[in-house]
Formats: sequence, C-alpha cells, structure tokens
Amino acid sequence: MKIQGKMFMWLSVFLLVMACVYGVWSKEPAGTTALFLAFGLSIMIGFYLGFTARRVDAGAQDDKEADVADEAGEVGFFSPHSWQPLALAVGGALAFMGIAIGWWLLYFSLPMLLIGLWGWVFEYYRGESRTQ
Repeated sequence: MKIQGKMFMWLSVFLLVMACVYGVWSKEPAGTTALFLAFGLSIMIGFYLGFTARRVDAGAQDDKEADVADEAGEVGFFSPHSWQPLALAVGGALAFMGIAIGWWLLYFSLPMLLIGLWGWVFEYYRGESRTQ
C-alpha cells in the first residue's frame, strides 16, 4: 500500500499545480473548483493509504523483487448473491431523476435507498452471540 499512497500524494501535487495554473490562465470558476476538489480527494486517499500502510504488513507490491505469484490467494469475502446493490441502484437512480423531474420523487427514492443500505450493511448480521 505504500506505493499507492505515494502515487496519490504525487497526483495531488500535480492536481494542485494544475488547478492553480488553470485558475490563473482560464479564469473559469467551475473547472478550477473541480481541480481543487480533485486535489482534496486525491490527498485524502493518499493520506489514508499511507496511514494504513504503516499499520499493516508490507504487500508484494511494496517489494521490488516480488513476483506476481507472491500476491496470489484469497483477496477477501464478497457476497455472492446479494440483492441489496440493486435496491441501492434503483433508489439512487430515482433520487437523481428526482433532481431532474421533481423533488417529490425523492419521497419514493429515500425509503428505497435506506432499505438497500440497511440490508447491505446488516446482510450477514445474525445478532449478538452470547458465549459465557
């Protein structure tokens, strides 16, 4: 993760320089604001990756002598048959359509978003296990 953190930090420096140059040269507020926001997002991701890299073991991508096979194995657990992302997608699509069509559509999208989010977060929660 260390190398990804450094890449995002260098990207944030580049975005900051480009935002300043673009802002002075074009005097256009929308693009300048977008570049400054991209700088902020990039520095947040870089800081997080660098912060996390200090607390976890070094990965194969941090070793210059590593092979591709060194990173082989299980990556993590991904839910195989979850319907919750579909509920979130429908709720999000309705919410964005509500901005374009009318704000009343948000009344239908908000419950869908909340149900999808709640279901996805607690999909594998089966209650507290009390072992004594």
